[in-house]
Amino acid sequence: MKPRHRRAALIVAGVAVLGVATALVLSAFRQNLVFFYTPSDVAANKAPANQTFRVGGLVETGSVKREGVRVTFRVTDTAQTITVAYDGILPDLFREGKGVVAEGRIEPGGVFRASQVLAKHNENYMPPEAGRALEQAEKARRTLKVPTGSSS
Repeated sequence: MKPRHRRAALIVAGVAVLGVATALVLSAFRQNLVFFYTPSDVAANKAPANQTFRVGGLVETGSVKREGVRVTFRVTDTAQTITVAYDGILPDLFREGKGVVAEGRIEPGGVFRASQVLAKHNENYMPPEAGRALEQAEKARRTLKVPTGSSS
């Protein structure tokens, strides 16, 4: 083989190895990506059915039910709610009416099975996505209300 052909073969092999490495890195990155959805997004079937994702909002008052280490509660964005089931110990800051983000998957019955629950760490913190989602849901709820006191 001539030196020129050998050099071309090495370049082609290097580009192929680089392409395979890039494909593997992007594949691993895509599999580990966890997206955030609101209860309204989940209700509209925008959340992936067979993939892990995060859902966030406020813990609905009066919705927390404990059975040993199994806890079920409802998360709301003031427009829609979703039932979350979690097996484990909840964070100390987990409270009804406070912000929460749960990571997990939707089960066939429509219940969100959480593998991890994160509670806000102080009075002023809420994940930016959850805050924006709550504001949008509240605006949508207000625009759908019919003004009261109108006479016909």
